[in-house]
Amino acid sequence: MSNDNTTGTAHDEVDVLLVGAGVMSATLGAMLRELEPSWTQAIYERLDGPALESSSPWNNAGTGHSALCELNYTPEVNGKIDVSKAVNINEKFQVSRQFWANQLGNGILTNPEEFINPVPHVSFGQGEDQIDYLRRRYDALSKNHLFPNMEFSDDKDLFAEKLPVMSKGRDFEQEPVAISWTNVGTDINYGALTRQFLTAAEAAGTDIRYSHEVIGLKKDGKGWRVTVKNVHTGDKKVTKARFVFVGAGGYALDLLRKAGVSEVRGYAGFPISGMWLRSTNPELIEAHDAKVYGKAKVGAPPMSVPHLDTRVIDGEKGLLFGPYGGWTPKFLKEGSYVDLFKSIRLDNIPSYLGVAATNFGLVKYLVEEVVKDFDAKIETLKEYVPAAEGKDWETVVAGQRVQVIKPANAPKFGTLEFGTALINNSEGSIAGLLGASPGASIAPAAMIELLERCFGERMIEWAPKILEMVPTYGKALVNDEAAYQEQWDYTQKMLKLDR
Repeated sequence: MSNDNTTGTAHDEVDVLLVGAGVMSATLGAMLRELEPSWTQAIYERLDGPALESSSPWNNAGTGHSALCELNYTPEVNGKIDVSKAVNINEKFQVSRQFWANQLGNGILTNPEEFINPVPHVSFGQGEDQIDYLRRRYDALSKNHLFPNMEFSDDKDLFAEKLPVMSKGRDFEQEPVAISWTNVGTDINYGALTRQFLTAAEAAGTDIRYSHEVIGLKKDGKGWRVTVKNVHTGDKKVTKARFVFVGAGGYALDLLRKAGVSEVRGYAGFPISGMWLRSTNPELIEAHDAKVYGKAKVGAPPMSVPHLDTRVIDGEKGLLFGPYGGWTPKFLKEGSYVDLFKSIRLDNIPSYLGVAATNFGLVKYLVEEVVKDFDAKIETLKEYVPAAEGKDWETVVAGQRVQVIKPANAPKFGTLEFGTALINNSEGSIAGLLGASPGASIAPAAMIELLERCFGERMIEWAPKILEMVPTYGKALVNDEAAYQEQWDYTQKMLKLDR
C-alpha cells in the first residue's frame, strides 16, 4: 500500500475520497467498487498504517454485536423486557455476515479465519434480581429465530462446567448466579478485516495515502476541495472529490464542521477512554472460551458494560476483561489534549450543558474509574474471576470513543447517545459517521444506509448488485424465518463458522 511520506503527492481529482483507513471507509470503498468499478477512489489516513485507531483489535472487544449476550440492548421497560433494539442490531449484523460472505466469494476477502471466529456468547447474572431479569430476557429472546440455540441455567455445576475460570473460588451459596448462552456468537478482528479490504482496494487502483491528514474541506461546485497535509513533511496538497466520506472516528465531527455541513449544527461529542486487563497466563487463556457480558453499574455508559472476552488475534487466543472507564479530552487515541475544547461552539454549548446537568451519574462513574489503581481493577475483576491474581494480568489502553451528544431542542436538554449516527448534507455529497458501539460490527448496514441517503437516485440501478452483496436487502428477517435460515446457512459456510 502507498505510504509516500516525502512528496505528499496524490490524485488531483477523484470520484470518491475516504477519510480514515478504518473498517468504515474500507467497507464503503468495497461496496462502491462493486457498484461503480469505473469510479476512482482515494483514502487518506493521518496515521502510518491502516486500522490503528478504533478498528485495531486491542482497541475494541471484537464482539460480533448481534445482541446475543449484550444486556444493554434488552432494557427492562415498565416491568417488561424490551427486545426491539436487540432485534434491530441483530438484523444489521446479518447484513454484515452476508456482505462478508459475498466478498469472500468474490475474492475481495481471502481468509475468514483471520477476521472472524466462533466464540460462545454468554449473559451473566449475579444475585436474585439479575437472575430474574436474565430468565425473563431468555424467555423473550429464545422464541425468536434471530437468537438461535439460546439456553438458560442457574445450576452451579453447569456454570462451573461452562465457565471454569469464573467458577473457581466462587461462593455460590453467598451469591447465586445464572447464565444465558448461545454457541453461535463470534469474535471479530476488525483490523484484519480492514487490511484484507484495503489490500484488495489497492490492487483495484485505490490510491491509499498513510501519514496524510485531511485539514480542510471546502465546497467546490457539486463536489469538494480537500486539503491534505503530509504529517511528516508538512507538504500540502489539494484534491478534488465528487463525494467525501468522513470515517475519521472522533475527528469526524470536527471535519464535518469544517466542511460547513449544516446538519451537524448543535451536535457535540463527549470523549470516553478505556482500559483492559489482559491475561498473561496461558492456562487461564486456554481454560476460558466465551464472551461473557454482565450488567453495567448504575451511571456507567453502556460501552463500559463489564465483560470477560475470549479473543482470537493473528491466530492466537487471548483473554481480556473490562473495559474500565476513563477520561481524557482527546477525541482519538492518537489525538490532542485540546480536542474537546476545540470542539466547543456557540451552537453546541446548550448540548454540553444539558448533558452536564442530566448525567451526574456518568460523571461520578468516570471519576471513580479514573482514580482506580491496578489493585482496584483486580478487585473489580474478581466479581467475574473470584480467584484472579494480579500477577496473571496486565493493563492495556483501549481505544478512544466519542459519544454523540444530539442537539438540545427546547425545552429538552441535549442527549448523550450511545449508538452510531450517520450524518450527511442535503445534497448527499458528503457524509460522516459519529458515535461508537455497535459501530464496526454493523458497518455494512450503516454504509448501505449511506448509499440510500447520498445516492438515492442510483438505488434502482444498483438494486441487483446490492441484492448480490446482501441477498436479504429490504427484508425484515424477524418476519421471515425461511429467509433468515437460508442466509444463515450460507454465511456459516462461507465464513467457515462451523469449524
